[in-house]
Order: sequence, then C-alpha cells, then structure tokens
Amino acid sequence: MNKRKAIASIFLLTGVILGIIFYRNLEFPQGPEPYLQKSFYNQFGPMAIVVEMLFAGYYLMLGSSKANFALALFAFTAVLDAFFNFTGLFASGVPLYAMILFLGCAGVSLWVAFTNTFETGRISLIKALGSFILGNAVELFFNYL
Repeated sequence: MNKRKAIASIFLLTGVILGIIFYRNLEFPQGPEPYLQKSFYNQFGPMAIVVEMLFAGYYLMLGSSKANFALALFAFTAVLDAFFNFTGLFASGVPLYAMILFLGCAGVSLWVAFTNTFETGRISLIKALGSFILGNAVELFFNYL
C-alpha cells in the first residue's frame, strides 16, 4: 500500500470512529421548539468536521484532483476550531482527544495539500482562499450562530 492510500485510510478510519462517537452524543429533543435553539445546532459542529475529514480521505484515496481542496478545507476547519476554543472566543463541542487527533490530521492535510505530495493537482491561490473562507464559515456557523 502506498503512502497516499495509507494516509487516506487513516483519515477514513479516524473519521468513521469519531463520527460514530459524535453521532451517539447527539440529542434529538421532543417537540419543535428545541429545534429552533442555538444549542441544538451547536452539537453538529464536530460532525461537520468529521464529514469534511471523510470527504478529504475519500478524495485522497481515489487520487482525485479535488483531494487538495478537501484536505485544505478540513485542515482549516479543524485548526480554526482549536484556535477559537483555545483563545476562548467560542466553546467547541469537540472533546480534547478528538481535537488533538484533528490537529494531527490537519497538519498532515496542510502538508499534503500545499506541497502536492501525491501529485493530485496543485491547489491554486483561489482554492486555498476558498477553503480558508469555507472553513471559517463552517466554524462560525456552528459556534456563533
């Protein structure tokens, strides 16, 4: 198995395991009123990061040209979540163990995306900025909404 598929497998496996853990922690209240509260939507923040990680791993496994954008998007979202949490701007719903896993994977993701290590197509400046802006949008949606 080559390095690209090994990294993609680690991302996919980590994403599935964390996704199961986070899904089991979701609370679905009775009645329509709680669905209109901020606290209900905040609980989906960790799941959004997991979904981005799964897409990044999937595209990397295929060697798709979309891999570097997905990797950068996941990495920016994970890093921003940790940054906002550690600076006290927002309280993250991501547990510390998952945040550490996300940050490790985000470092690898940024390295792979910006060095084009696996030759899946260089990420352009516009795509890099787009992934940064979308990462901010995801974090702000689930933490500031």
